Amino acid sequence: MKNRFERILSPFALAGALSLIATACSKPTDVTVGSAPSTTIGTEIDDSVLTTRIKSALLSDPDIKSLDFKIETRKGKVQLSGFVDNQAQIDRAAEIARKEPGVTAIENNLVLKGAPTTVGNVIDDSVVTTRVRSALLADDQIHSLDIAVVTRKAEVQLSGYVDTEKQIQRAVDIAKGVDGVRSVSNEMSVKK
Repeated sequence: MKNRFERILSPFALAGALSLIATACSKPTDVTVGSAPSTTIGTEIDDSVLTTRIKSALLSDPDIKSLDFKIETRKGKVQLSGFVDNQAQIDRAAEIARKEPGVTAIENNLVLKGAPTTVGNVIDDSVVTTRVRSALLADDQIHSLDIAVVTRKAEVQLSGYVDTEKQIQRAVDIAKGVDGVRSVSNEMSVKK
């Protein structure tokens, strides 16, 4: 019998997987010279399902009390990033992700939060996150949908997988130029 959390989360997991299928099917299939190695639609779906399973496992774990982190998966390699309350949560998140079938590697970029935030900080951080995401979307040189943005006390953390080092530097430069950003932490990786 499913618990209440599993009954609620299951439709969201299915919707996420279907959304990825639709997105993957609409992607162009040609590869330009100099771009990162592409993945198949099947691999992208597998990665999306893996990400969803890990998110579900993390959300249902009583020791993980933070939603301030992101999970990105590429060819089975899982990237954890964001902010958590303590070292035990960093270790536990990696342990949970590692247990999921299909995980080939873990890149743990989780960072400790430090001092508690106020409601004002949370609102300010969400505004900064929105501004950074908008600036990244407006730039045609990077694929910003591959970049996750998390903000804590005006410190922006960028994570995810992009095609080139040049795109990483461009994303960092864009984020640094956004009003309200105190600092930028780069946790992005080049697709392999």
